[in-house]
Amino acid sequence: MSKTRIVFVHGMDGYGIAAWPAQHLLAGNYDCLFLKRTGFDATEPPVATDFEADARIVTDALGQGGHLVAHAQGAIAAVMAAVERPDLVKSLVLVEPALLSLTAELPATTAYREYVEPLFARSAELTDTAFSAEFRRLTASMAGTAAVRTVPAESSARIAARIHLQAPQWEAPLHIVPGVPTLVLTGGWEPLYEEIAEYLTTTGALHRMAPGGHRPHDTPAGAAMITEFIAAQEDAAGA
Repeated sequence: MSKTRIVFVHGMDGYGIAAWPAQHLLAGNYDCLFLKRTGFDATEPPVATDFEADARIVTDALGQGGHLVAHAQGAIAAVMAAVERPDLVKSLVLVEPALLSLTAELPATTAYREYVEPLFARSAELTDTAFSAEFRRLTASMAGTAAVRTVPAESSARIAARIHLQAPQWEAPLHIVPGVPTLVLTGGWEPLYEEIAEYLTTTGALHRMAPGGHRPHDTPAGAAMITEFIAAQEDAAGA
Protein backbone atom coordinates (compact mmCIF):
# COMPACT_ATOMS: atom_id res chain seq x y z
CA MET A 1 0.00 0.00 0.00
CA SER A 2 1.43 3.39 -0.99
CA LYS A 3 2.12 6.05 1.61
CA THR A 4 0.01 9.18 1.87
CA ARG A 5 1.76 12.20 0.40
CA ILE A 6 2.72 15.35 2.32
CA VAL A 7 3.89 18.36 0.31
CA PHE A 8 6.02 20.94 2.14
CA VAL A 9 6.15 24.51 0.81
CA HIS A 10 8.95 26.71 2.19
CA GLY A 11 9.12 30.40 3.03
CA MET A 12 12.13 32.63 2.37
CA ASP A 13 14.62 31.28 4.89
CA GLY A 14 15.50 28.03 3.17
CA TYR A 15 14.11 25.68 0.54
CA GLY A 16 13.77 22.01 -0.16
CA ILE A 17 14.39 19.60 2.67
CA ALA A 18 16.72 22.07 4.43
CA ALA A 19 13.75 24.29 5.26
CA TRP A 20 12.08 21.53 7.31
CA PRO A 21 14.66 20.14 9.77
CA ALA A 22 12.09 18.87 12.27
CA GLN A 23 9.86 17.23 9.66
CA HIS A 24 12.36 14.76 8.18
CA LEU A 25 11.12 11.89 10.35
CA LEU A 26 7.67 12.10 8.79
CA ALA A 27 9.21 10.48 5.71
CA GLY A 28 9.13 7.20 7.63
CA ASN A 29 5.33 7.14 7.51
CA TYR A 30 4.48 9.41 4.58
CA ASP A 31 5.59 10.15 1.05
CA CYS A 32 7.16 13.56 1.75
CA LEU A 33 8.00 16.04 -0.99
CA PHE A 34 10.01 19.14 -0.01
CA LEU A 35 9.50 21.71 -2.75
CA LYS A 36 11.49 24.56 -4.25
CA ARG A 37 9.40 27.55 -5.32
CA THR A 38 10.23 29.62 -8.39
CA GLY A 39 13.54 31.45 -8.04
CA PHE A 40 14.80 29.23 -5.22
CA ASP A 41 17.67 27.21 -6.58
CA ALA A 42 21.33 26.72 -5.75
CA THR A 43 22.57 27.29 -9.30
CA GLU A 44 19.92 29.01 -11.42
CA PRO A 45 19.70 32.82 -11.09
CA PRO A 46 16.98 34.10 -8.71
CA VAL A 47 13.84 35.26 -10.49
CA ALA A 48 10.89 37.45 -9.53
CA THR A 49 7.97 36.05 -7.57
CA ASP A 50 5.41 34.22 -9.69
CA PHE A 51 2.41 33.37 -7.52
CA GLU A 52 0.64 31.37 -10.21
CA ALA A 53 3.74 29.34 -11.09
CA ASP A 54 4.30 28.53 -7.42
CA ALA A 55 0.69 27.35 -7.11
CA ARG A 56 1.19 25.08 -10.14
CA ILE A 57 4.32 23.60 -8.55
CA VAL A 58 2.26 22.73 -5.47
CA THR A 59 -0.65 21.29 -7.45
CA ASP A 60 1.67 19.16 -9.55
CA ALA A 61 3.43 17.89 -6.43
CA LEU A 62 0.12 16.79 -4.88
CA GLY A 63 -0.30 14.21 -7.62
CA GLN A 64 -3.42 12.21 -6.73
CA GLY A 65 -3.80 14.10 -3.46
CA GLY A 66 -2.17 14.62 -0.08
CA HIS A 67 -1.60 16.94 2.85
CA LEU A 68 -0.12 20.41 2.41
CA VAL A 69 2.23 22.04 4.94
CA ALA A 70 3.41 25.58 4.18
CA HIS A 71 5.47 28.25 5.94
CA ALA A 72 5.26 32.04 5.66
CA GLN A 73 5.26 33.14 1.99
CA GLY A 74 4.88 29.50 0.99
CA ALA A 75 1.36 29.61 2.40
CA ILE A 76 0.35 31.81 -0.54
CA ALA A 77 1.09 29.07 -3.07
CA ALA A 78 -0.47 26.43 -0.82
CA VAL A 79 -3.72 28.36 -0.41
CA MET A 80 -3.91 29.17 -4.12
CA ALA A 81 -3.44 25.49 -4.96
CA ALA A 82 -6.05 24.44 -2.40
CA VAL A 83 -8.59 26.94 -3.78
CA GLU A 84 -7.98 25.70 -7.32
CA ARG A 85 -7.96 21.98 -6.42
CA PRO A 86 -9.55 21.39 -3.00
CA ASP A 87 -10.24 17.81 -4.08
CA LEU A 88 -6.49 17.11 -3.94
CA VAL A 89 -5.89 18.56 -0.46
CA LYS A 90 -6.54 16.22 2.46
CA SER A 91 -5.55 18.89 4.96
CA LEU A 92 -3.75 22.20 5.12
CA VAL A 93 -1.17 23.26 7.72
CA LEU A 94 -0.19 26.93 7.56
CA VAL A 95 2.78 27.98 9.68
CA GLU A 96 3.01 31.75 10.30
CA PRO A 97 1.17 32.24 7.00
CA ALA A 98 1.85 35.48 5.10
CA LEU A 99 -1.68 35.74 3.76
CA LEU A 100 -1.93 39.51 3.90
CA SER A 101 -4.39 39.72 1.02
CA LEU A 102 -7.04 38.07 3.21
CA THR A 103 -6.63 40.50 6.12
CA ALA A 104 -5.96 43.68 4.15
CA GLU A 105 -8.50 45.74 6.13
CA LEU A 106 -7.44 44.56 9.60
CA PRO A 107 -5.25 46.75 11.85
CA ALA A 108 -2.02 44.74 12.17
CA THR A 109 -1.95 44.00 8.44
CA THR A 110 -2.66 47.63 7.59
CA ALA A 111 0.12 48.80 9.91
CA TYR A 112 2.58 46.26 8.48
CA ARG A 113 1.85 47.33 4.93
CA GLU A 114 2.18 51.04 5.76
CA TYR A 115 5.52 50.24 7.39
CA VAL A 116 6.98 48.12 4.58
CA GLU A 117 5.33 49.45 1.41
CA PRO A 118 7.64 52.51 1.09
CA LEU A 119 10.58 50.12 0.73
CA PHE A 120 8.94 48.39 -2.24
CA ALA A 121 8.16 51.79 -3.73
CA ARG A 122 11.90 52.56 -3.71
CA SER A 123 12.94 49.10 -4.90
CA ALA A 124 14.23 50.21 -8.31
CA GLU A 125 16.54 52.77 -6.68
CA LEU A 126 18.22 50.27 -4.34
CA THR A 127 20.90 47.66 -4.79
CA ASP A 128 20.13 44.07 -3.82
CA THR A 129 22.21 44.44 -0.67
CA ALA A 130 20.54 47.68 0.39
CA PHE A 131 17.02 46.39 -0.25
CA SER A 132 17.69 43.11 1.54
CA ALA A 133 19.19 44.81 4.58
CA GLU A 134 16.27 47.20 4.89
CA PHE A 135 13.73 44.42 4.36
CA ARG A 136 15.28 42.38 7.14
CA ARG A 137 15.38 45.38 9.43
CA LEU A 138 11.78 46.34 8.82
CA THR A 139 10.19 42.92 9.00
CA ALA A 140 12.51 40.79 11.13
CA SER A 141 10.86 37.93 9.23
CA MET A 142 14.16 36.14 8.77
CA ALA A 143 14.71 35.89 12.53
CA GLY A 144 13.71 32.72 14.30
CA THR A 145 14.90 30.50 17.09
CA ALA A 146 16.64 28.26 14.55
CA ALA A 147 18.22 29.94 11.55
CA VAL A 148 18.11 27.69 8.50
CA ARG A 149 20.65 27.84 5.69
CA THR A 150 19.95 26.51 2.25
CA VAL A 151 21.90 23.49 1.08
CA PRO A 152 24.33 23.98 -0.47
CA ALA A 153 25.15 27.22 1.34
CA GLU A 154 24.50 30.28 -0.79
CA SER A 155 26.36 33.54 -1.05
CA SER A 156 24.95 36.62 0.62
CA ALA A 157 24.73 38.23 -2.82
CA ARG A 158 22.45 35.47 -4.15
CA ILE A 159 20.21 35.64 -1.08
CA ALA A 160 20.02 39.44 -1.31
CA ALA A 161 19.11 39.26 -5.00
CA ARG A 162 16.32 36.78 -4.26
CA ILE A 163 14.87 38.97 -1.50
CA HIS A 164 14.98 42.00 -3.79
CA LEU A 165 12.94 40.11 -6.40
CA GLN A 166 10.12 39.11 -4.04
CA ALA A 167 6.73 40.65 -4.76
CA PRO A 168 4.80 42.30 -1.91
CA GLN A 169 2.79 39.60 -0.16
CA TRP A 170 -0.37 41.72 -0.18
CA GLU A 171 -0.49 41.49 -3.98
CA ALA A 172 -1.20 37.75 -3.96
CA PRO A 173 -4.61 36.81 -5.46
CA LEU A 174 -6.02 34.89 -2.50
CA HIS A 175 -9.44 33.48 -1.60
CA ILE A 176 -10.74 31.40 1.29
CA VAL A 177 -10.13 27.66 0.94
CA PRO A 178 -13.48 25.80 0.82
CA GLY A 179 -13.99 22.81 3.09
CA VAL A 180 -10.38 21.75 3.73
CA PRO A 181 -9.38 20.87 7.34
CA THR A 182 -6.86 23.55 8.28
CA LEU A 183 -4.40 24.07 11.13
CA VAL A 184 -2.73 27.45 11.59
CA LEU A 185 0.45 27.33 13.69
CA THR A 186 1.98 30.55 14.99
CA GLY A 187 4.87 31.45 17.27
CA GLY A 188 3.08 34.10 19.32
CA TRP A 189 5.73 36.74 18.66
CA GLU A 190 4.26 38.94 15.90
CA PRO A 191 0.77 40.55 15.90
CA LEU A 192 0.54 40.30 12.10
CA TYR A 193 0.62 36.49 12.08
CA GLU A 194 -1.69 36.24 15.08
CA GLU A 195 -4.19 38.49 13.28
CA ILE A 196 -4.06 36.33 10.16
CA ALA A 197 -4.48 33.19 12.27
CA GLU A 198 -7.47 34.60 14.13
CA TYR A 199 -9.06 35.61 10.85
CA LEU A 200 -8.62 32.09 9.52
CA THR A 201 -10.36 30.67 12.59
CA THR A 202 -13.49 32.55 11.49
CA THR A 203 -13.40 30.47 8.30
CA GLY A 204 -13.17 27.20 10.22
CA ALA A 205 -9.42 26.78 10.78
CA LEU A 206 -7.90 25.52 14.03
CA HIS A 207 -5.27 27.84 15.55
CA ARG A 208 -2.46 26.56 17.77
CA MET A 209 0.58 28.37 19.15
CA ALA A 210 4.08 27.00 19.78
CA PRO A 211 6.53 29.67 20.94
CA GLY A 212 9.46 29.63 18.55
CA GLY A 213 9.62 32.93 16.73
CA HIS A 214 8.91 32.80 13.01
CA ARG A 215 9.73 29.07 12.83
CA PRO A 216 7.54 27.35 15.45
CA HIS A 217 7.57 24.16 13.37
CA ASP A 218 11.25 23.72 14.29
CA THR A 219 10.36 23.30 17.97
CA PRO A 220 9.38 19.91 19.45
CA ALA A 221 5.96 21.27 20.41
CA GLY A 222 5.28 22.77 16.99
CA ALA A 223 6.50 19.70 15.12
CA ALA A 224 4.28 17.49 17.29
CA MET A 225 1.23 19.66 16.56
CA ILE A 226 1.75 19.24 12.84
CA THR A 227 2.29 15.48 13.11
CA GLU A 228 -0.75 15.00 15.34
CA PHE A 229 -3.02 17.11 13.13
CA ILE A 230 -2.12 15.18 9.99
CA ALA A 231 -2.48 11.86 11.80
CA ALA A 232 -5.92 12.91 13.04
CA GLN A 233 -7.03 13.70 9.49
CA GLU A 234 -5.75 10.32 8.33
CA ASP A 235 -7.64 8.58 11.15
CA ALA A 236 -10.82 10.49 10.30
CA ALA A 237 -10.52 9.57 6.64
CA GLY A 238 -9.95 5.92 7.53
CA ALA A 239 -12.96 5.85 9.82
